Amino acid sequence: MARKILGVAAAAFASFASAAEGIPTASTGVKAALESEYIGLLPGESFRLRKGKCTDCQVPKQGLWYFENELIAVPGTGAAVSGFTPGVDRNSDVAKWAAAGQTAQLQHPSMVWIGAPSILEGAVMLPGAQRARTAGGKELDIRLVPKIATNLSYANGDTADWLSGREVRIRGALDATGGKDVFVARTIWPSDFAFRPAGWASKPLQKPSDLNAFVREPIKDARGIETRLVWERKPGQARDWKQKPVLGFILNGAQGDDDESLGGHFAIATGRIGDRGEWSNWAVNNFYNLDSFSEKGIVAATLPMDNYLMDLNSGQQYYRPSYMLVAVLNDTRTAAAFQGGVQRVFNHFYRHDFQYRHASANCAGISVDVFDALGWHIPKQGPTAPFKSLAAYAYVAAKDGSLQSGRKIYDYLNEEQTRLLPAVAFEAMGQDLLQLVGAGGAVQRKLSPYEQQLSKDVEAIFLVRIPQVPSSRAAGSAPVFSFDEFRARVPDDQKDWKIVPVEPRPFPQRLRDPASVAEEEPSPVPLPIAGIGIGVCVVLGALIARRRKKKSAADTRRGAPTLEELVH
Repeated sequence: MARKILGVAAAAFASFASAAEGIPTASTGVKAALESEYIGLLPGESFRLRKGKCTDCQVPKQGLWYFENELIAVPGTGAAVSGFTPGVDRNSDVAKWAAAGQTAQLQHPSMVWIGAPSILEGAVMLPGAQRARTAGGKELDIRLVPKIATNLSYANGDTADWLSGREVRIRGALDATGGKDVFVARTIWPSDFAFRPAGWASKPLQKPSDLNAFVREPIKDARGIETRLVWERKPGQARDWKQKPVLGFILNGAQGDDDESLGGHFAIATGRIGDRGEWSNWAVNNFYNLDSFSEKGIVAATLPMDNYLMDLNSGQQYYRPSYMLVAVLNDTRTAAAFQGGVQRVFNHFYRHDFQYRHASANCAGISVDVFDALGWHIPKQGPTAPFKSLAAYAYVAAKDGSLQSGRKIYDYLNEEQTRLLPAVAFEAMGQDLLQLVGAGGAVQRKLSPYEQQLSKDVEAIFLVRIPQVPSSRAAGSAPVFSFDEFRARVPDDQKDWKIVPVEPRPFPQRLRDPASVAEEEPSPVPLPIAGIGIGVCVVLGALIARRRKKKSAADTRRGAPTLEELVH
């Protein structure tokens, strides 16, 4: 099955590989994917387009393995590249790197998942989404890249209606093999998603729960984004945010057809606001499980925002709504520090120095850890239910006949909630950021240098709601904010859950580095459970020994038992 998934994906994207040789032409309004582009904070011209099977890429071979049939951007000749420290855990690596004062100058990531060789900009999608009128007035045929076989849904007539008449930015490849130019679209981004801060009314959050309410509130405009300016350093002054650097905190909602996804997803983006309010080229740092094949073709990577949200197969917006908190900065250093740190973490991740774990090292937890290593110590919310976890472990292990199942529920209930649940991480980061800038009361802790930097560098904070793209997919919703809410939203019997099965993707042994510090697998029996078990055994042993001692003393007093007493 895994081979079948790879085969379908390779066939679906074959046209992109052949188009990477330079088919884009000015006459069609199509440009190369790196031409006059940015990837987050870095200019596209400082990268090169390659496939994962490249032989001249000076990047870790472990990362290339995941993108053998995909187009990636790799650092150009002479570009400074983010490294990592072998034999050191990811958090210590980032902390030591930051302490050495290397955060200000952003180096290049080892690779960025680009996916397509060309970009069609400024085109207007015509009815039916099969043709577009280019900025030069020419009509160009549009064909959608095929649906991955394992994907449950895809663009349909509702999607075409949603796109009709809109100016769009499309990542894809120009195909001229039939004698007529056809642009094969992989990602379609509505240009009207741009930010227009000049006309925004300021609407600060009145209480901490307002951030939670913003996420839960239904999206009013299913066609466009909704924004809310919640804080600005200099109210009343013109909001000239052109080319301002940003930190973007992305919360993706719950899917409507997958009960395991109700916790949502989380990612951090860096980049600059474009001259026309554009943000499609921000770099998103997306952590997913590397040890299974995503049914939508998602691979953990740094990738452009338009790919992250609007890829026709793997884009988040095709299966749930999303929310974003954006910190507009007056200096690149704060965003560059995070981006540089997370790039080091990706180098560890691809090497399998650590594994993606749904409780302790998921999309939210890994992102929170990077900030913590830099010095932003986001206030903790505490674990969900550490005492209940003991009973839950015993119940689930007995019900499923599996100590591993018991261990999973134990870990979920004991993990710090800001690292476990994307919505809690989003809320905690947003509230603390507002406090750091003085909008949510005084911070009750001594600030680290990075926190002081954050408090000085943030110029404005605003929220964004991004609608789910209409398609054949079921409508998604806001993610859960607690484990209890999750339990309330799924059927009582797990056999009734809607689950999308995925195939495992074993990491090749040949790619493992013997010098890497082996990550210990958690024991099926947690230490507290084992301690309780040992304690119970000790108490029972003592009681049995005491009873035997009493019985022995009584036997001694009355003599040895007779044959009749033994068989009675």
